[in-house]
Amino acid sequence: MRKIIFLFLPLFVLIACDNDDDSYSLNNFRVDIATVENPNNDAYFYLVRDNGVRLWVAATNYPAYKPESGQRVLADYTLLSDRPEGSGYDHDVKLNSAYNILTKDIVELTPANEATLGDDPIGIRELWIGSDYLNIRFYYGGYNKTHYINLALDETKVYSDGKVHLELRHNDNGDANTYRYNGFVSFRLRSLLEDMVITTSSVDLVIHVREYDDEDKVYNVTYKFNDENHSSVDFDRDDYSENEQNNVE
Repeated sequence: MRKIIFLFLPLFVLIACDNDDDSYSLNNFRVDIATVENPNNDAYFYLVRDNGVRLWVAATNYPAYKPESGQRVLADYTLLSDRPEGSGYDHDVKLNSAYNILTKDIVELTPANEATLGDDPIGIRELWIGSDYLNIRFYYGGYNKTHYINLALDETKVYSDGKVHLELRHNDNGDANTYRYNGFVSFRLRSLLEDMVITTSSVDLVIHVREYDDEDKVYNVTYKFNDENHSSVDFDRDDYSENEQNNVE
């Protein structure tokens, strides 16, 4: 398993907005989930919001950020101007800060990896689909160990409802339940289409989660493809001010 260290620090403390120019009005700032597109792997890149809006990063307060194509980010940005029709982008923006979101593929649940995937409880704050990703805001109890979180498909289980059933798996690695940590993960859903005979424009997903009351809960969501699943969730800067550092892969 490729190791990804996901550090979710208190947001928007390290980077301050530059308001020397009147165009950088605080009324124009936004906080959104987006996907990085950096086809040339250089300093010039753009962000694609889950509703399909394309943001060209024309300026930045975060020069140390290293964008990688396909990386999901929580981006704080300031709208600078609208792009003309036909330019390929919707807006020019100034990036104030960007925090990488843990971004993973769906895995197959097998006897060989079941112990590693674990079955420890986890709390769900929000769960929704945006573009081709299942996004989950979660919380868990921990202290100082790395936790694993995965979305697994168990092909040995047969369901008669015609839906795709997936299991959110959490392995706390025996960590002490001392502090409450918050986290964020995006799971790529396009791989579901590779082994499916597509006869409709969407598929219903059932997400099984073992939560802290030891109750196995289910979340029903619909994954639309062929560019039909364009939705976006807006955030405020205060949404993440309480998040502490956590370590999840």
